[in-house]
Amino acid sequence: MASRRRVAALVGWRRWLCAALLGAAAAMAFPPLYILPFAFVGFAGLVWLIDGAGDGRNPSRAAFAAGWWFGFGHFVAGLYWITNALMVDAAKFGWLVPFAVAGLSAYFALYPALAALATRLTGATGVRRIVMLAVAWTACEWLRGMVLTGFPWNLMGTVWAWSDDMIQLTAFTGTYGLSLMAVFAAAVPATLADAPLDQPRLRRWRAVMATAGLVGLVWLGGAARLALAPQYGAPQYGAGGGPAMVADVRLRLVQGNIDQRDKWRTGQRSINFRKYLRLSAAGAVTPGAVTHIIWPETAAPYVLANDAAARAAVARVVPPSGVVITGALRATRAGVKPFQVWNSIYAVDGGGNVLASYDKFHLVPFGEFVPFRGLLPLTKLTAGTVDFSAGPGPRTYKLPGLPPMSPLICYEVIFPANVLDAEDRPAWLLNLTNDAWFGISTGPYQHFAAARLRAVEQGLPLVRAANTGISAVVDPYGRTIARLGLGVEGILDSPLPRALPSLTLYGRFGDWVLLWLLLAALIPALFLRRPT
Repeated sequence: MASRRRVAALVGWRRWLCAALLGAAAAMAFPPLYILPFAFVGFAGLVWLIDGAGDGRNPSRAAFAAGWWFGFGHFVAGLYWITNALMVDAAKFGWLVPFAVAGLSAYFALYPALAALATRLTGATGVRRIVMLAVAWTACEWLRGMVLTGFPWNLMGTVWAWSDDMIQLTAFTGTYGLSLMAVFAAAVPATLADAPLDQPRLRRWRAVMATAGLVGLVWLGGAARLALAPQYGAPQYGAGGGPAMVADVRLRLVQGNIDQRDKWRTGQRSINFRKYLRLSAAGAVTPGAVTHIIWPETAAPYVLANDAAARAAVARVVPPSGVVITGALRATRAGVKPFQVWNSIYAVDGGGNVLASYDKFHLVPFGEFVPFRGLLPLTKLTAGTVDFSAGPGPRTYKLPGLPPMSPLICYEVIFPANVLDAEDRPAWLLNLTNDAWFGISTGPYQHFAAARLRAVEQGLPLVRAANTGISAVVDPYGRTIARLGLGVEGILDSPLPRALPSLTLYGRFGDWVLLWLLLAALIPALFLRRPT
């Protein structure tokens, strides 16, 4: 109780500093640290700060400010790795480091601020205010993933990604369901300070124990789901099911581990290209041992559609009857107006023909295009002065020898419910990325955790080829069956898991599940009060 009084009574800069530190503490629960006790400290403290907002002249403004400072610390700690991208060309962009991290964190902090404000405005007390905070936070996470192109990075549900058992819930609720549980579980210890100390201990702890029971049920349910799932590599999906692996498909993922500073340097591009060709052909590969080769985002440093020589070089490493799938730029031909560039994926066969190409549709602001270019005196981080053009959206591709797939480039994979064409459902997800921009930091681990959650949500295997790592093959239960770590050069040969035989609940209904979930939590919290 003393801790609650001290935190709630803070004023001025001490209050805002405390809020920022609590937000930063909560971010320590994200990958790769997964220090979950820090989330309990952070969110319980936020509840007490919201409680203390009622002591001033303007409680709504005080609650909003507490949430904003909490969010500011939370996002600075969770997104610090953005500085690595700016330091790739330090002479040009290094001066932006403090402004970029602080500016982005200041904007994203508006969402926790809105959650804190909504919690305060309801006037809820006891466990009801914990429910309100969890509902408001999760709703604001969904908004953050939608507004201004969206950025659903580090959803609170990601803190459970250390456990294959815990993340099984996302097949039913999506990652936002995990977020709802994470915020509620982390904030509920704040109720321990609500009751008088002379109250029976069991009564004071009942909310915490009930929450622990809920988390335990989710864990047991996930463990049961995995116990009934096929062990990939086994011949059957349980009794009478189909093969766990796609027949006659063996993928080779190539991880070149090329530093971003060297990726487009004059004279270095051909060296990088030859590295990918060499790794693709590495080893005495017997016919059929590798059927398809996959390179990361922009691994081919040429505009393949316009470069017959580069396609011919790729064709020499294409397995018999297979393809090489690679990231590369696509551009209009010389003299065509207007000149456009796309961040793309190509499928090249043994004859050097482009069988299919996919254009990234969810572009990175300031990385691949400059918003409000006419107003902002900035250039994009990627090479060249022309903004990338956006593709038409999720598409399903059918390539020789492979089940239908949904390609995704870079952070397109972090957007729940927007990773595939629901009208032409694929059998697996392919994510090509270049996480060299993030350096050796928490960023690649957070990116990979988000990708794994997409596999569980959709009940689809996910294949991820990353320039510097983490490259991996993930089964439709989110289990990593093959992996190349961060900062490693090499190849990863793996079969392709099959998709689940039926749609997951989230795969069928998408974010409508979130609406039902929030209403299920919100209505009792708002209208069902204990009798007096």
